[in-house]
Amino acid sequence: MRILLTGATGYIGSAVLAELVGAGHDVVAAVRSERAADEARAHGATAVVGELMDAAWLASQLAGVDAAIHTAAPATDAAAFDTAIVDAVLAAFDGTGRRYVHTGGIWAYGAGDDLADDATPNPPELVAWRVPIEERLLAASGSVTVIVPGVVYGRDRGLASLVVDAPRDDAGRVELVGDGDQHWTWVHVDDLARLYRLAVEHETGLGRLIASDGSPTTVRTLAEAVVARGDATGVVAEGAERSRARLGATFADALLLDQRASGAKARALGWTPVHGNVVAELVGDEASAA
Repeated sequence: MRILLTGATGYIGSAVLAELVGAGHDVVAAVRSERAADEARAHGATAVVGELMDAAWLASQLAGVDAAIHTAAPATDAAAFDTAIVDAVLAAFDGTGRRYVHTGGIWAYGAGDDLADDATPNPPELVAWRVPIEERLLAASGSVTVIVPGVVYGRDRGLASLVVDAPRDDAGRVELVGDGDQHWTWVHVDDLARLYRLAVEHETGLGRLIASDGSPTTVRTLAEAVVARGDATGVVAEGAERSRARLGATFADALLLDQRASGAKARALGWTPVHGNVVAELVGDEASAA
């Protein structure tokens, strides 16, 4: 299958590129610079260089592919960026049955101890912009899948660094985000890449699809593993208000969400995460997640 991929040189997108190429797909990396094009080509893609927010240009590139996956994430104006991508996808794909896989995020569901893929979103301010874009896509076509990653880790990158590399107080203790008792739902970037492949290969769109390793783990548990490794003397809760002051209110409010999800819908597709424990993966601790 010939698949257009945005974000092919990014954290998630580079893993998706490797997965698609490894499975024998012909990947067209839509990138913004010749440097990114060279990097994508080095990893097995064909590259086209252009402005992704130019819906007409992107639609012309989409005309020559069988499917598309969007993983690109700009540093600013994310809502406008994703809107432009969706404009192009709907212009090129609507009514054709060609498949499109969009990237969402677990925070859009809000807090919950058993988050279901098809639950009504309840997003905090930081990611509220995602929901109308996704709803527009899902209403327009039955060939759309919105991958909803948990907190992504692996390859020495991802938001787990907010815990592993968190500030230490004067006693050398890890300062927890809030009280640290909130669960984060996790997924390894390589497992996530396999789910993107399964989604784009599926004969129909799947709606929202949560990517979770099935082992939601508290911030405190991960911090305590850092202590056990010898990289801190203990842990200390900094409290929600201090976290909001340190990290910014909207970002902290997302990090303070208590979220647990199993990813059962993804498993029904035959997706089985290989990396099942963020603690073991990131800090070499074999303890079970809490």
